[in-house]
Amino acid sequence: MLKRLIVPAAALAVCLAAASAQAAIPQPSERIELSKMMGRWYEVARLPNQTQRGCQAGTSDWARTDDGFSVVQACHKGAPDGPLAEWKAKARVADPATNAKFRMSFFGGLISQEYWVLAHRPDEGWLILATHDGKYLWLMSQKPTLPAAVKAQAVARIRQLGFDPTRLEFPLPAHG
Repeated sequence: MLKRLIVPAAALAVCLAAASAQAAIPQPSERIELSKMMGRWYEVARLPNQTQRGCQAGTSDWARTDDGFSVVQACHKGAPDGPLAEWKAKARVADPATNAKFRMSFFGGLISQEYWVLAHRPDEGWLILATHDGKYLWLMSQKPTLPAAVKAQAVARIRQLGFDPTRLEFPLPAHG
């Protein structure tokens, strides 16, 4: 009898843990002007992830298309002038009320993930982008680097959003 209760209890505990982790990620509340998303964004910081292991000088180029956006993410393996790695995606606005949630698909739609803009400071040229579950996070800038005070402010915002900034990686920047 006890054995029959352990498996459902363990499954419930996993579900509750996943739900509480999800609840900790704040919903985007700022309205994003979509024209401010266009162009090149430079990666300033990120939570570690397998896909970008060893990536330096990361960029993300956003261009408007008829049905959303074309996004080309790139980095150089090992060094800012190392071999280029590139991922192409299509993005669509998933929440027209805020324009802060995007559904991105990679590899012709084989992989799909929702990304949220959790903070956007167009006057300072940065944004914080995360997956809906908070597993991945990026600090992006419209210039290859951010001034130290602005970067500190952005990292403080990451902390306010509930992320641990000590886990952030700061890859070497792209050249101009």
